[in-house]
Amino acid sequence: MKNISESILYFIAGHGRAWAFSSSDLAGRFARQQIDNALSDLAEAGKIRRVARGLYDYPRFSDLLQKTLSPDIDQVAYAYARKFNWRIEVSGDSALNLLGLSTQIPSQYVYLSDGPSKSYDVMGVQLSFKKATLKDIGFKHRESTLIVQALKALGKEHLSAELFAKIREQVDAKNYSKILRDTQGSTGWIYEAVKAICNPIETANS
Repeated sequence: MKNISESILYFIAGHGRAWAFSSSDLAGRFARQQIDNALSDLAEAGKIRRVARGLYDYPRFSDLLQKTLSPDIDQVAYAYARKFNWRIEVSGDSALNLLGLSTQIPSQYVYLSDGPSKSYDVMGVQLSFKKATLKDIGFKHRESTLIVQALKALGKEHLSAELFAKIREQVDAKNYSKILRDTQGSTGWIYEAVKAICNPIETANS
């Protein structure tokens, strides 16, 4: 059993810290009973964390704060989406919170979904899915959806170099080219804003 647990932990760790998942993410690689036993053992050992019923994450630890950080709600939302085979899209207000662009402490995080309307408690945080017609679900990368939904929520008139810099701080630079390709079919002003975020030097010189 130890080898199975180590193999499962190795697979989980390969997705990086903050990755959220359910047993369905491991199905096909391991037997169901092996998965259930291993997840229980790993959670008890503190290697992974149970964040909601049937959902876990590979927790992040802050050296600065000397404590384990709260779950990444966006990761948890996508773990639910994979588990239930839903397509999801973050709401504008939640995108602003996830990107650190809102000073308001959210009472809940809302995602639009092609599945049923549901709410879940994630370690004291409410995560809600609302059934809706998804317009921007074509994006391949979660960062693309976050940025586009945040820009839509703010509106063209509230865009600024300072705002772009704040968004840039929340996005891994290695994903810039992927985001640019992913969003090139977006509305003109939104794509120009994405270019300013992901291509700051080129935008400044144009």
